[in-house]
Amino acid sequence: MDHQDKTSDRKGWTRREFIYCSLAGAVLGLSVYQAYRRFFPGGLSWPFSRAEPAATFIVRAPRYQMNLASLILRGLKELGITPQEIRGKRILLKPNLVETRIGAEHINTHPLVVRAAVEAFLHLGAARVLVAEGIGHRRDSLLVLEESGLAEVLFEDRIPFVDLNYDTVYTVANTHRATRMATLTFPDILKQVDWIVSLAKMKTHHWAGVTLSMKNLFGVMPGSYYGWPKNVLHAVGIDGSILDINAALKPQLAIVDGILGMEGDGPIMGTPKSAGVLVMGRNLPALDATCARIMGINPHRLGYLAGAAPRLGPIREASIRQLGETIAAVSTPFALIEAIPAHRGIRL
Repeated sequence: MDHQDKTSDRKGWTRREFIYCSLAGAVLGLSVYQAYRRFFPGGLSWPFSRAEPAATFIVRAPRYQMNLASLILRGLKELGITPQEIRGKRILLKPNLVETRIGAEHINTHPLVVRAAVEAFLHLGAARVLVAEGIGHRRDSLLVLEESGLAEVLFEDRIPFVDLNYDTVYTVANTHRATRMATLTFPDILKQVDWIVSLAKMKTHHWAGVTLSMKNLFGVMPGSYYGWPKNVLHAVGIDGSILDINAALKPQLAIVDGILGMEGDGPIMGTPKSAGVLVMGRNLPALDATCARIMGINPHRLGYLAGAAPRLGPIREASIRQLGETIAAVSTPFALIEAIPAHRGIRL
């Protein structure tokens, strides 16, 4: 299905040819727009505003082959996101792409979740929706796109893709300073959109305990600058890097794919875990705290989430307004590995 305007007859193009052209086209298409939009306009509730309680929406989604776009639209409505707020906006979706193995749907954000998010934002009147990622473990992003199945969705729906590992960059002061980094360097495309949406995967992680919406934003950091797999950020501290990146970017929304997650030795070597949910929220610390509780993990014992409160958002359950399903109704404890230090003592 062609969700966005076609400007040329692409009949006969291969997926790789389309994605290569979209790398340039997405940036060129935004260049005029950049002239009158400055750095991250329209930030909503980030940093956390105590005047507005953070809300998190949980919806059951037992399988990928269902109308996920309608579930996402329902979540956006529940979170108070109206067509007036989205109309004319340029939306960047950042999925979690790490590695690929045949049949391993539990590693990466599922392509059908990406497609559903695109459909939902276009339905609400977004001017443009693009997908962007800076894959951490592999330097050939197009190969990962092909093997994950996302390339087929991008090609069929004419969704532009930007490889954040190789985009031109800009640098800002690191004002949050949870790490010793004095500055942060980001891809230029992030300045040319209105909304940054983290499309994360619900997984355990052998360094951070979990990887959810906030950790997913590691992937915006250009590998050409920070190395593979973002070695500079690992060296200065993963928890602090998560906080600094999120404080600087001020993402507007996150959607976590928990339909099929990963437990055990994540984010790559773990095993599939079906949680059967999508979880959404404007405030990423609150969202990740909710996801952790669904996974049977205490958010207060996760370094980056403990550090996020109170400056970036609440993680106390009493401070988060729960919409949709209750945490108790969808609770699905994820397996942890005692031999992994980041997994010790984090169980609820």
